[in-house]
Amino acid sequence: MADVSSNPNSASDTLTLDGIRDSLIRQENSIVYSLIERARFPLNRQIYLQNNASIPGFSGSLVEFIVRETEAIQAKAGRYENPEENPFFPESLPLPLVLNPHKYPKDLHPSGASINMNKAIWEFYFNKFLPLLVADGDDGNYAATAASDLACLQTLSRRIHCGKYVAEVKFRDAPKEYETPIRSKERDTLMKLLTFEAVEEMVKKRVERKAMVFGQEVTLNNTNEGGKHSIDPSLASRLYSEWVMPLTKEVEVEYLLCRLE
Repeated sequence: MADVSSNPNSASDTLTLDGIRDSLIRQENSIVYSLIERARFPLNRQIYLQNNASIPGFSGSLVEFIVRETEAIQAKAGRYENPEENPFFPESLPLPLVLNPHKYPKDLHPSGASINMNKAIWEFYFNKFLPLLVADGDDGNYAATAASDLACLQTLSRRIHCGKYVAEVKFRDAPKEYETPIRSKERDTLMKLLTFEAVEEMVKKRVERKAMVFGQEVTLNNTNEGGKHSIDPSLASRLYSEWVMPLTKEVEVEYLLCRLE
């Protein structure tokens, strides 16, 4: 949530729902662009096979190796000091090496700040969504494909974990409304409080429209002959409907359940 650091999260008293929503809208751009980039390549299933990487001292798939190694480098540079960032392999991260780390505001409740849904994101992305996004096949561009997967994973993770900030600002705005279901662990009640179907429909339509515009083939006469797009626009809407928004709300519920600790 790159914009949240510089805007709504700049200080606790400026954390606002409008600021977070603005950031979420901008994050839609990053997600759509990352999907378009990944769609350049076929599935290249070789990079997802366990123990197929033939890397000394490593057991796992090539995509897992690249994600782990990239996260390790980024951790050294301080990426995961930012509470908006959530690593996929937190157990193997080195300590940051930056001398003067940025002091991020502590807007989140400590008990909820460590919530990490990346296992669920990894599972749905590779096992459910990716086969819908790309064609089966192998073009040998394994490293570039894995790098594109990582970009998709990180943008999706940042967007979904923004639910922590959404939950925090909603709780601050109406603490009495949330306290009773939190204390009684009423997940269904919390989910209902957090669900706004009209807003979700608007988001799905906006994301589909962005995929249509960003992914169209541009010609000099400003036409899109044949209606060709880099990705199916309806798939972007389905991504949000079936995975992004449900997981975001799951993050919100998990965060609220910790909020009074």
